[in-house]
Amino acid sequence: MRTLPRSLWCLIYATLAISAQESLTLNTLYSFSGASLSSDPTFSLPQAQQLTVSVAICSTGTTSPAFFVNNNTASTSTTDVFEIPLHSGFGNWTGTAQQGGSLVVQNVGQTSFQVAASTGVLVHELIPALPFLGDTTNTQALIFSPPISPIEPSLPSTYPNYTLPPANISTPSPPSSPPALSLVIAPTSSGLSSGMQTACSINSTSSSGLVVSNDLWLRDNHGWRSQWLIDDLTPSTNYTAYVIQDQVKLSGPIYFTTKSSSFPCPLVHSLPFCPSTSYAVPLPFPQSPASSYDSSNLPQNVSDPLLQYMTNFTTMLLTFPCGRDLYSPLQTCESCQEAYRAWLCSVSFPRCAEPPSSSSSPSSPTPALTPPQSGSNARNPFLPNVSFSYQTVLPCLEVCSAADRACPNFLGIKCPTSRFNAASSYGVGFIDEGKQGVLGGGSTGTAQDRWGNVWCNPS
Repeated sequence: MRTLPRSLWCLIYATLAISAQESLTLNTLYSFSGASLSSDPTFSLPQAQQLTVSVAICSTGTTSPAFFVNNNTASTSTTDVFEIPLHSGFGNWTGTAQQGGSLVVQNVGQTSFQVAASTGVLVHELIPALPFLGDTTNTQALIFSPPISPIEPSLPSTYPNYTLPPANISTPSPPSSPPALSLVIAPTSSGLSSGMQTACSINSTSSSGLVVSNDLWLRDNHGWRSQWLIDDLTPSTNYTAYVIQDQVKLSGPIYFTTKSSSFPCPLVHSLPFCPSTSYAVPLPFPQSPASSYDSSNLPQNVSDPLLQYMTNFTTMLLTFPCGRDLYSPLQTCESCQEAYRAWLCSVSFPRCAEPPSSSSSPSSPTPALTPPQSGSNARNPFLPNVSFSYQTVLPCLEVCSAADRACPNFLGIKCPTSRFNAASSYGVGFIDEGKQGVLGGGSTGTAQDRWGNVWCNPS
């Protein structure tokens, strides 16, 4: 943000003096089109101890508009005038406007834009947190918004009445007034990410695919998210995705690729006992009209053994005097159960995957893929036999290590080490370096990234 020379501001101020001004009120969104505005339109700003003016370009013409703020209607000082710098179509200014002020737009041409004045809080915003890709099939994608509402804290249990969640967790009540969220997906070849990165510009794009379902889901401790199941996408196609909040806040982009047309595995999601499971699993295709599995149609002979394992583990864990004695200054019985649940779900539901395409970067690490297999699953014998051939991406070793760190020693949780045979059953060296007791330093630092790469299964 920069102040302007006195001579330039005098010229702008002269324009202000003879132009009819439209008053902007606080916390109101205004949309304008250059075709219906006068040359160099001017808007009066409200009085505020701390005023924030945000601007978003929705569509552009042949000219590049410039936005100037004067936070003193008398305007006798060079420090009263600022140009709002635009980055990918978005810009904002925050300052004192005790006597109000003015906003002037130069070179507006045919540009359409939005303006909002607020008391210190941005109306337009580029949300730092990104959407999250669950997984894709050949025509479907499971996508989550960034966290939109924190988990309501519950009172901790105390000894001797220390309790833990049951194996089949009851999903808590979602937030009563979540923000309005929408998802926009477009083929990456459309160049959507190279245009104006504002909510109004992205929202004008026709979104690809068909929304099968959209609901709120608590997939992890980061908070509630909106979850979209999208169908009718094109196989083997690169897509770009954004989430728009309240029509004015933008999150993204993230990128993903649909699987090949022969990819056989359906998506599994929305399981209260495995809330982070949101990916393709080697199961027979569900009966119509369902196109994916959730808690309503997942075969009981798959879920029942997992729930029994979870119940037995919880019973054993509660033989420790939880809430009275400490086995760790950092961990509790509750965090132990959470970590074990994440591990149990990741090994009970193998994640189907495909080898990276030939167009992938040669410098990118190779995912932890198993050889092609069919029939019964060696890792989970309770999964039904399948006639098709498939590959899976192994669970991240860190999922096992997290359970090992979080739980009391008497439970006997031990993970393989990279020095010996860990790589045969886990993805090793992606998040952590792979050396025992060393956190971080892996080849990617994460299990998956915003570009759609998945190196190991983190959930």
